[in-house]
Amino acid sequence: MARTAIGCEPLVGSLTPSKKREYRVTNKLQEGKRPLYAVVFNFIDSRYFNVFATVGGNRVTVYQCLEGGVIAALQSYVDEDKEESFYTVSWACNVDGIPFLVAGGINGIIRVIDVSNEKLHKSFVGHGDSINEIRTQPLKPSLVVSASKDESVRLWNVQTGICILIFAGAGGHRNEVLSVDFHPSDIYRIASCGMDNTVKIWSMKEFWTYVEKSFTWTDLPSKFPTKYVQFPVFIASVHSNYVDCNRWLGDFILSKSVDNEIVLWEPKMKEQSPGEGTADILQKYPVPECDIWFIKFSCDFHYNAAAIGNREGKIFVWELQSSPPVLIARLICFSLHVKYNPQSVY
Repeated sequence: MARTAIGCEPLVGSLTPSKKREYRVTNKLQEGKRPLYAVVFNFIDSRYFNVFATVGGNRVTVYQCLEGGVIAALQSYVDEDKEESFYTVSWACNVDGIPFLVAGGINGIIRVIDVSNEKLHKSFVGHGDSINEIRTQPLKPSLVVSASKDESVRLWNVQTGICILIFAGAGGHRNEVLSVDFHPSDIYRIASCGMDNTVKIWSMKEFWTYVEKSFTWTDLPSKFPTKYVQFPVFIASVHSNYVDCNRWLGDFILSKSVDNEIVLWEPKMKEQSPGEGTADILQKYPVPECDIWFIKFSCDFHYNAAAIGNREGKIFVWELQSSPPVLIARLICFSLHVKYNPQSVY
């Protein structure tokens, strides 16, 4: 079990905005009365950087940002199950670059939508409970990873519909997995976190031949030799409560719990002892009134800034490349209402 290093206090940011940037509202959209759980821009393909998708209820909607702050609705996918509630969505693509949207939620079924042809491409069935987050591999955007309430993380090939790897078992999470992320440059590594208060780093290097095989598999996806990855290469207990969001920042990790802050820390692994090591906490980004779970933060394309909302409708924008941390802006959105995740009660 990883421990926090002693003797070096992390740098804590000030809540006084630096006034480096000014923000203004250019448009506002209302999608009925259902809560929206995710908004994601398409960073996979530079042709579609001004296109974003939202999920809420059983609907996935695609928008485009036009000049002058105008937002155009392009497509809307309505799931056949009226009881579906999508929690997460991510952009991906097939090997030919055709854009896909990958969404999942309370039913535990992942829908892959072919945005170019406006049709459902595939449905992934495998998770035993609801899906809390889906992320796309930036170096191979045909690969996505999903985090589930069933205590597992799964790696999928959206091109072929194959479940390649399942991260669960003896060394896996012992409660609901809330967030997962691919390392930006190490194609083999992912980080996951959840209700067992831990962040786990996993390696796919030993199983990479199965990833490659998934692109050329011609038999039924159900016959693919899906492998279990049971032991992470690192386990960190940086937080003392649910960890509901984690993102790589280079080789460092940003993670958030319900303790009113985002923490930047460095995993220091022991090469001879997989799973062990230390977690050096480097910086803390305060977020007042953020003591309920399933409030995630988001980073810009270049990872220069991170934004997070709180339960009072305020948004904090932090500069990530500064030490000590710099608060770029504190925004107040009077019409913003933070919702609890309905799948369980904190």
